[in-house]
Amino acid sequence: MAQVLIVEDDDLIASSLARALGAAGHEVTVAGTVAEASLLLADADLVLCDLGLPDGDGLDLISRMAEEHPAVPVIALTARAEEADVVAGLTSGAVDYVTKPFRLAELQARIDAQLRQAAAAAPRTATVGKVTVADLELDLGARQVFVAGNLVDLRPREFDLLARLAADVGNVVRREDIMSDVWDENWWGSTKTLDVHLNAIRRKLGEEAGSPSRITAVRGVGYRLERG
Repeated sequence: MAQVLIVEDDDLIASSLARALGAAGHEVTVAGTVAEASLLLADADLVLCDLGLPDGDGLDLISRMAEEHPAVPVIALTARAEEADVVAGLTSGAVDYVTKPFRLAELQARIDAQLRQAAAAAPRTATVGKVTVADLELDLGARQVFVAGNLVDLRPREFDLLARLAADVGNVVRREDIMSDVWDENWWGSTKTLDVHLNAIRRKLGEEAGSPSRITAVRGVGYRLERG
């Protein structure tokens, strides 16, 4: 199945997860510290990462994973349940955020969903050619984004999301369709991750909070990439 790295300093939680994921057919490795995990990141297909680790903050490890291994999904697994903590985890690069205590069956379903998405490797949109919207250009083949000719550094999921909106430029894309196309058709986590990713895209496109945006939110429906 997949190589899953569990970064968790609670031995009981780590061993329980390892047994369950091993029974599901995955190869499981456990690290109890940031230092141990750092040596194992390159071999992982998916990472479950606690945030409160004895030698550092799991958010730093998630950020490092997003920079060095952007195609590998990281699920934050933590007791921190405040909205600000969820946003921080997703902004750091986690693809999902699961709070303790959690239901094992739900966590396994989320892991399976992320592995399916990672295997797909690309959104269900065009994968070649270019899309130009005013000063915004997406090179779908090279997976690059330019604003006024300047390269914008987007993470893989952020690029997939922007490409999905660009495929229907000028039209509203429903939240449910975005989650299905960019994340997974069986996604059953919070759609808050969509809002976090869109806010990150806006910042990277040079838009300030409260200023006009290329991406319009249609309350209760979804998002629209404006024609310019």
